[in-house]
Amino acid sequence: MRAVIERALLSRWFGEAPPAWPVRALAAAYGALMRVRRWAYRVGLRRVRSLPVPVVVVGNRIVGGAGKTPTVIALVHALRARGWRPGVVSRGHGREATGARRVGEGSRAAEVGDEPLLVHRATGVAVEVDRDRAAAAARLVEAGCDVVIADDGLQHLRLGRRVEVEVQDARGFGNGRVLPAGPLREPPPARPADLRLVHGRAAAAGETAMVLALAAPRRLPIAAATEPDARPLSDFAGRPVHAVAGIGDPTRFFTALRDAGLDVVEHPFPDHHRYVPADFAAFADATVLMTGKDAVKCQDFPLADAWEVPVAAIVPDRALDALDHLLRTRDTDVEP
Repeated sequence: MRAVIERALLSRWFGEAPPAWPVRALAAAYGALMRVRRWAYRVGLRRVRSLPVPVVVVGNRIVGGAGKTPTVIALVHALRARGWRPGVVSRGHGREATGARRVGEGSRAAEVGDEPLLVHRATGVAVEVDRDRAAAAARLVEAGCDVVIADDGLQHLRLGRRVEVEVQDARGFGNGRVLPAGPLREPPPARPADLRLVHGRAAAAGETAMVLALAAPRRLPIAAATEPDARPLSDFAGRPVHAVAGIGDPTRFFTALRDAGLDVVEHPFPDHHRYVPADFAAFADATVLMTGKDAVKCQDFPLADAWEVPVAAIVPDRALDALDHLLRTRDTDVEP
């Protein structure tokens, strides 16, 4: 039912059909509340917590995924290569556990969330999960991190930020309306993000084009202490493969596999779906390809031939150098 509702909303938000007037009225009220909320942080009625180290928030303006997690992973690698000691904070959407958690090798997605677990496994850096992301960021500073990356943090105004990174896919802002009339989480603020990364379309003025590229598939389960069993994506051409994606935009994964020459049988699931073996019952003996976000939740499933297909965000060096320069020269947080 949730998937049906999501598809219906997406067809309205990114199509040409205008929303009905009651929906537009709700959107106007919601947009006004979001503006008042941002104003309250700006004038000090609501407290912004600043840290003694710079914070980079990575997020998107629309509901659903736009490639934030691969971008966070790319920024971690880039900043570490430039001499920083980064850590990552996340709310941990979709997890069953509550309270603060430090992600470790023995962590499970149900405890810490699929995206934080994926970030930790891909980078090895400290990742803190907490509803109170300001408190989580403070713990990273205590642990020795000199820069904090906040995953999906654009709308979390309580955490002060030195730099904002916005990610957009080919859908852009859809019809340009806020919820529930459109896909926007809030009205766009007057100040644009410092770095606006786009993929799936040409970059406009003030934007930087990046690429989301599929890497060599790795066989499940992936043991942390050993080199994974990896094969070129081209090895999977010439026969049907079952593709599983429980991400914000599953079609992006399916399209990328087809562009690589694969014959894909699609199995879309809702974002942050909690998989059970029964989800694979009809094709458990077939070749299954899935995103990294899905793979961290399916490591122990009885699948005969299952593979994770990592997705890498390729960001131009000039943008990463500009980010590094901004972190070293900007000495105060930006206004909410």
